[in-house]
Amino acid sequence: MAARVDELNAVLADLVGVLESMSDTPGLLDAVCGEAVRVVPDADLASIMVVRDGVTQTAAFTDERARRIDDVQYAAGDGPGLLAALTGEVVRVAVPETGDQWPEFVAAAKELGVGSYLAVPLRVDDTLVGAITLFGFESHGYHEFDTKVLRLFTLCVETVLRLTRRYREARRLADELRNAMETRAVIEQAKGMLMLIHRVNEDAAMQRLIVESQHTNIKLRDVAARFTKRMSSADGGPARH
Repeated sequence: MAARVDELNAVLADLVGVLESMSDTPGLLDAVCGEAVRVVPDADLASIMVVRDGVTQTAAFTDERARRIDDVQYAAGDGPGLLAALTGEVVRVAVPETGDQWPEFVAAAKELGVGSYLAVPLRVDDTLVGAITLFGFESHGYHEFDTKVLRLFTLCVETVLRLTRRYREARRLADELRNAMETRAVIEQAKGMLMLIHRVNEDAAMQRLIVESQHTNIKLRDVAARFTKRMSSADGGPARH
């Protein structure tokens, strides 16, 4: 038991290091799959199901057999992985003992040499987003300790995904703010030039830009940028707008 705990600690440390070095979600999920097989000794294959806009699909897998079994569940509209991904339940399966509950899944698992299955739901910010699934070639059905280990592993993954989501949201907002500031700056510059050229007030200068934007079907920012560029590069007298 102590050896398994030590291995778990090592895997979690490695996982954090790997995830911190990646910025793209597909890369993150591929790394998670690889470490999931390592964290549970009886796991031979792994996949990650994700739910997007009500559609469940496999986002990462360690072996083509895992993806094929996932696809069978999607086609049937039922299976232990879907149950975990869509309801938040933890599902442990010994394939020979499953009976008639998931006939399509059982048939595919037997055909591909899978005897055990474990699925733990994956959440980000309290929202169910999918499941991490493990496949074993033996028919042990996994144990309660395996479930606890995978849940702890999943918690670590959820934390990283949550931080990644928030970082991307913050970056998106920062980009929007920067674009807004740049847009305002170029419009203010164009307004100032128009006020000087035509001896009009700020509102009248702005109205000239708006009319030009509507007439040419060009965004207001682009109209302002083109005007300031033309004015800055003009050799002769000031251009009229």
